[in-house]
Amino acid sequence: MSTGFRAGLLRRLGTRDAALIVMGGIVGSGIFRNPSVVAQSVHAGWAILSVWIVGGVVALLGAFVFAELAARRPHDGGLYAYMRDAYHPLVAFMYGWTLLLVSQSGGMAAAALTFAGYFKPLTGLAWDPTLLAFAVLAIFTIVNCLGVRQGGSMQNAFMVLKIAAIAALVIAGFLAHPTTAAAAPALSSGTTIALLGAMAVSMIAVLFAYSGWQTSTFMTAELKDPERSLPRGLLWGVCGVIVLYVLVNVVCLRVLGPSGLVHTSAPASDVLRAFMGSRGATLIAAIISLSTLGFLSNQILVSPRVYHAMAEDGVFFKQMAWLHPKTRVPVFAIALQGAVAALITFWKGYTQILGYVIGIDYLFFALAAIALFIFRARDLAEGRPTPRFVAPFSPLVTGLFFLIAVAVALTSYVSSLPNFLVTYGILILAIPAYIFFRKVPSASTSRRG
Repeated sequence: MSTGFRAGLLRRLGTRDAALIVMGGIVGSGIFRNPSVVAQSVHAGWAILSVWIVGGVVALLGAFVFAELAARRPHDGGLYAYMRDAYHPLVAFMYGWTLLLVSQSGGMAAAALTFAGYFKPLTGLAWDPTLLAFAVLAIFTIVNCLGVRQGGSMQNAFMVLKIAAIAALVIAGFLAHPTTAAAAPALSSGTTIALLGAMAVSMIAVLFAYSGWQTSTFMTAELKDPERSLPRGLLWGVCGVIVLYVLVNVVCLRVLGPSGLVHTSAPASDVLRAFMGSRGATLIAAIISLSTLGFLSNQILVSPRVYHAMAEDGVFFKQMAWLHPKTRVPVFAIALQGAVAALITFWKGYTQILGYVIGIDYLFFALAAIALFIFRARDLAEGRPTPRFVAPFSPLVTGLFFLIAVAVALTSYVSSLPNFLVTYGILILAIPAYIFFRKVPSASTSRRG
């Protein structure tokens, strides 16, 4: 078990960096598309907004839980370290395994391909989308190898631009004239029970759009005063995203109405088109491209820190623990993350697995909530001082987040048997991989004993 910070990684990031990393890990391309996905299940305007607000509350509950976890266990690796210290190194390895093979790498590949898809409409250049996605991943990987400050600054710049772009979309939505679809009568939502069921199902898409805030905990060892800066960054970042997401849905409903949202797959584009005509389509393409690049920058920055922690624990390739003597960043871990994501861009069918990400995430979120109960009990028994941040209304908030996480994970699996089979198939494959790394000295090295 870890007893403190590992030496080597440089603490060059502050609270503002943490907040922007949180927001950068959440805001991708989903918010520009998912309002219509929700509207196709939930036809009433008030219900659509309610789903997005409730999704934001769930994300905020998760931020409270992870903020206290970060304050109690300020070790690099974030959720990986919480799984290791609360349960067993195998559980932590399973989490890192799914990051590399599904959630982080797959999400990065999808973001790179999304950017490549908008490149031709923006520039007129007919470059091969797969090769362009590969090139973007390579560039971002190289920048992050130059140092955490360089990678963090690039991520922050993209996030500030994304905030400005979303703000411009919201302002345009309030200035635009509502379309004829906005005046159309709303589609029937059926009985109250049917509406509540539709809201529960649509919550999966909303929670997927809100997911990603937990990845900021991977950067703990490179944050100044992480017991304070990371909890603040988590809460500020999640609250900022809630405001942006709710405002986007407000303007989508104002301009398009529930009926218009149901019949479009590009609600943000339709909002800008209502404000500025055909030029709106080009502008939204630029905004989505910017957003996907920012998400990509964020993921390449944060996720390699987990593989570095795995190598430090002796359960992964020992090269992943190596830090560049000058930049003090895990160059091999960053290169691995970029390489796996780049390879996935050539695997056309892999993006289907992204549908399983929400189930995997919330399975480990439920375990994280239990881990917080475990750490509270241990700290009390060992006489440790109260951390700087404690989740409000504890243990109610922690218990509620646990129940929600279990419900979301079960809902994602019940709704699709392939989700269940693929998710647990990947998790089961982690067991022989873990045994291999523990038993083959040439593959890994341990600094924890």
